[in-house]
Amino acid sequence: MRILGIDWGKVRLGLAVSDESALIAQGLTSLPRSGNDTDMQAIARYAAEWQVYEIVVGLPRNMDGSLGEAARSVQQFAERLESALQLPVRLWDERLTTQAAERTLIEAGVRRRARRAAIDKMAAALILQGFLDRKRAGTAPTPRAT
Repeated sequence: MRILGIDWGKVRLGLAVSDESALIAQGLTSLPRSGNDTDMQAIARYAAEWQVYEIVVGLPRNMDGSLGEAARSVQQFAERLESALQLPVRLWDERLTTQAAERTLIEAGVRRRARRAAIDKMAAALILQGFLDRKRAGTAPTPRAT
């Protein structure tokens, strides 16, 4: 069984999945947003295909740790996702993951056009890897906790 990681965005959803032992995250894809129902169906297909037992969604906290409008949208998305898929959904602090993903892609020599296509799934992989590392240490959050 695997864990699915999601980088939520207004335009795209980045998806990543863990290996079966929940040690390593790998980017899966970036999905263009198509509306909540369509997005939920797409995520459900990936969850079934990869046999995931829980989902981690990046929570975009402000730099001071507070929750802004985007974070509240993510919380609502996570609640809908948990209800729709009947899987535990956990929120994970994702501050600076998109910037880290872009920096990694630039350092790897990935051109700007290709970076746009890869950045969301890489951010999802970074979110998920952080969660997996913390879970292995025994301090991962409970469902929908931060």
